[in-house]
Amino acid sequence: MQQFTGTVQDRVLSVVKRVLKENAIIAAVYPESRLVDIGLGSMDMVTLMLKVEAEFDLTLPQPEITPENFQSVKTLEILILNQLGARPR
Repeated sequence: MQQFTGTVQDRVLSVVKRVLKENAIIAAVYPESRLVDIGLGSMDMVTLMLKVEAEFDLTLPQPEITPENFQSVKTLEILILNQLGARPR
C-alpha cells in the first residue's frame, strides 16, 4: 500500500509541475504546498482537474470538486485514493 500511495503522490506532483510549466510558473512544489500560493489561479485549477482525471483515467464526481480537495498535492492525493477505493494513510 505504501508504494501505491507514493506512486499516486508522485503522479499528482508530476501533473502539478506540468501545469506550472505550461503557465511559465517557476516554484518548488511539495506535498503540503498550497496550490494557490505557488501561483495557480481558478482557470489553472480547472486545467489541473482535467489533467488529473486524464492521468488517473477517472471522472471526479461534481460534489468532490471543491477548493478543499484542490488545496495541495496531498489533498489531491487523498481525493484520488478515495476515488480509486484505496485508503490514504
